[in-house]
Amino acid sequence: MLRRLVLPALLAAGLTAFAAAPASAADAPDVRDVANELKSSHIYVDEGVDTMSDAEAGLISQQAEKAETPVYIVVLEDKSVTSRTEAGAYMGQVQQAVGDGTYLLMDGKDLEADSTVLDSGAVDTAKAVAKEQGTQTDAANAFIQKADSEANAAESAAMYGMVLVGLLVVAVIGGGFFLYSAKKKREAREAKELAEIKQMATEDVVCLGEDIARLEIDLGKVDDPTRADYTRAMDSYDRAKNTLDSIQRPGDVEQITKALEDGRYYMTATRARMNGEPVPERRGPCFFNPQHGPSQQDVMWAPPGGSPRTVTACANCAQAVLAGFDPDVRMVEVDGQRRPYYDAGPAYAPYAGGYHGTDMMMGMFTGMMMGSMMGSMMGGFGAPAGDIGGADAGGGMDGDFGDGGGWTDFGGGGFDGGDFGGFGDF
Repeated sequence: MLRRLVLPALLAAGLTAFAAAPASAADAPDVRDVANELKSSHIYVDEGVDTMSDAEAGLISQQAEKAETPVYIVVLEDKSVTSRTEAGAYMGQVQQAVGDGTYLLMDGKDLEADSTVLDSGAVDTAKAVAKEQGTQTDAANAFIQKADSEANAAESAAMYGMVLVGLLVVAVIGGGFFLYSAKKKREAREAKELAEIKQMATEDVVCLGEDIARLEIDLGKVDDPTRADYTRAMDSYDRAKNTLDSIQRPGDVEQITKALEDGRYYMTATRARMNGEPVPERRGPCFFNPQHGPSQQDVMWAPPGGSPRTVTACANCAQAVLAGFDPDVRMVEVDGQRRPYYDAGPAYAPYAGGYHGTDMMMGMFTGMMMGSMMGSMMGGFGAPAGDIGGADAGGGMDGDFGDGGGWTDFGGGGFDGGDFGGFGDF
């Protein structure tokens, strides 16, 4: 609470004295019973009290529980405590058991209050308001309301003071604060991007491993070129898998996709040799989905709202584009949405660069990623995602309380068990 920053803890000295004080007043209820009741309902009414009904106590409890500052009411039978020392020691133990808050002790017609969250002036004000009431119930309700208003006023004053201090601090440290904030935001964004890209690369590594396993090759029954290509495919797969565990930033993923591009080509070459087919030309991977492996031809293709450009495509994607259908595009998760990897923002530039190479990217991503991904490739990872071809990417009581003469002031300084002054009624 803000008020705790500006309001003194009034009982520090008093609680030290309690250790040497009597454990409790002889006729007062057990401290543990009182504390347990206060923790659950904010009010304790002694069994011998006949000046407050259960219904009235329930209403007081509701009001105390709604207060901004914790308020606790203890109502004892008249003359339960017989001296200021007893009263101070007793309520001090109650406070220790319950915790911080504002406390009101009512012993017959006597009243005292103390607080660890309000200053002495605010406590005295609330106590004075309570003394003006005619019944214990009215007094307790008035005390809660006034203590709550005093707490709110203190919190407002503290907030105002903190705002002024905050403005001064901002004025003094100004630029440093904003630089630090920007750094933390950038680190959080990069951590999120790294997690997304690492997940994407993991999917690609797993996919390649599964495809290589489907070759079911017997190295003892194949020729040397086939064995060599298969070994290169496995080495590339292992390199990608091992690098995956060590990447620290989105840019590191380029090493993985370079290895995956090598592995897919040599796997394709191995399959061709095993099937007695010509080894395919070494071409870049399918632009639409690098998991498709090496491309077979270039096709003219236009992204939604963009201008046509030449891209590499595998046989199936090329056929789809030439027939006027949508190709099978590699989709990724970005901020909870699925988007094409080439339109996923600058953080994915290294991912694509490892597959296609920077030079080829310049041709493929012109007008698509020029403002974002290529800026990222040059180190500007803070830019927003680029456009695709110019389009967006993305009562009645007995007892007379009226004259206040029956209320005896325990004295200032809280329940410290010391010299409480005019405690004559006890």
